[in-house]
Amino acid sequence: MTSPATETTIGLAKNPLRDSTPYDPSRFDWPLAYDAEKLLNEHIGRFLTLNSFAKRLAERMRDETGTDFFEWVDHLVLSPADEQTLRAVGFSSDEEAEAAKGDVVLHHPRATLPRVVLRAGQKQNPSVIALRPEFVTDFAARHNLAGEIEGAPLTRFRRTTVAEENGTTLEAVERRAYRGFVPAPHKAGELEAILKVKEMWKTRRRFFANDAEGFVLANRLLDQSISLVGRDQTCQIYFEEERAYWELRNRAARVQKFRQDQLGLGWGNHDHHTFRASRQHFVDLMEILLKLGFEKRERYYAGAEAGWGAQISEQAIVGITVFADVDLMPDETQIDFASHRLPAAPKLGTVGLWCGLHGESFLSAGMHHLEARFDYHLLRDQLQEHGIKTMNPFSNFEFLRQAFTEGERWKVARDRAEHLLSAKLITQEQFDKFMNEGALGSHLENLQRHGGFKGFNQKSVSVVISATDPRRNHFEHAATH
Repeated sequence: MTSPATETTIGLAKNPLRDSTPYDPSRFDWPLAYDAEKLLNEHIGRFLTLNSFAKRLAERMRDETGTDFFEWVDHLVLSPADEQTLRAVGFSSDEEAEAAKGDVVLHHPRATLPRVVLRAGQKQNPSVIALRPEFVTDFAARHNLAGEIEGAPLTRFRRTTVAEENGTTLEAVERRAYRGFVPAPHKAGELEAILKVKEMWKTRRRFFANDAEGFVLANRLLDQSISLVGRDQTCQIYFEEERAYWELRNRAARVQKFRQDQLGLGWGNHDHHTFRASRQHFVDLMEILLKLGFEKRERYYAGAEAGWGAQISEQAIVGITVFADVDLMPDETQIDFASHRLPAAPKLGTVGLWCGLHGESFLSAGMHHLEARFDYHLLRDQLQEHGIKTMNPFSNFEFLRQAFTEGERWKVARDRAEHLLSAKLITQEQFDKFMNEGALGSHLENLQRHGGFKGFNQKSVSVVISATDPRRNHFEHAATH
């Protein structure tokens, strides 16, 4: 189980999907960086007293979207005099971040916290706070901003000034597969290639008589995309399209996205993307993620506990985390199921049945859920006003709160249900129920982190895996607010 731990300097291994380093779960005992979080919050609080636009925006984020200003902060610009204090609470040099001459970039490598740019000669401290909406043009349009946007459309780094007041500047930035701070023009033919790849992923085939064919064709598309725009840009585009596809199939997602779009924010607050895969195709999904530049993090074995396993992976350049679920049997607690294909199982767990009814997340079903960062209680209450119920929380700690919205019920294709029935993987009664009532599909997940906690909680996830099994009464677990 991933849980809070004492601060450590151990980081992620270089691409563990490729190397033979034995799996060591202690590498992923993520710390609680409360001191670092407190320090940043103090700086942000000071900034909000000096910049009235930022203060009002923070209030609107809270009241209109159920989100915290802190979770939208990309970086703060502070005085070099703060460097020693920042390093004392866990920040270190971000060697991979390109910056303007004289600037020093710091990050907390083991926490989900905004980065800090140290810059001399500023009037205030912090002098700049930069927010990170999904698309800076949407943000500029919603707030009637007059200034020009630095950086051409779809380039790696775009920036615009939002409000200047009392020696402070509020900015909005957009990143596309880039961790640095220096805008750059497109190379020759690059814009056309990006638009081509976006179209390829938006229009890709998702429905196949044989899912194996779908993975074969997707790999060809992936290779073509990488040849056109590179690995990281392909990853950026792929997940933009996956969020859009998931959103089309989930009302809670559409309602919350609309709310965030009113402030021009988009899904800039995403925390992780969750995919479900069958035992047959879990390795195929992981190979796709490898090609997209992901590195393996925690691996959960809950076969004996709840019949599932999960591989968490991270793409640090694009800033994407994936939680990939699969059925596991009780005796499969030592298998590297992300690298070794699992044999067919005699029965289906929650994940396998979901895939059997709806298809693979990577193909026809789409993501099981997107988890974004919110003020947990505010979002729960605000969505209730829109007729969207929230299930009881499956993590309810000071450092981590998580809950699903009540699941979207999807129609089940008859041929899928008939296949499960003929294989004796569901009963006739279950078949009839799925045909008449459909089955639980996707969710939006309400998450709130504190202390920069980067991990998850295996026992908590086991609870919600069980609670969302299509064979159960889905609505008995919904909270009544």
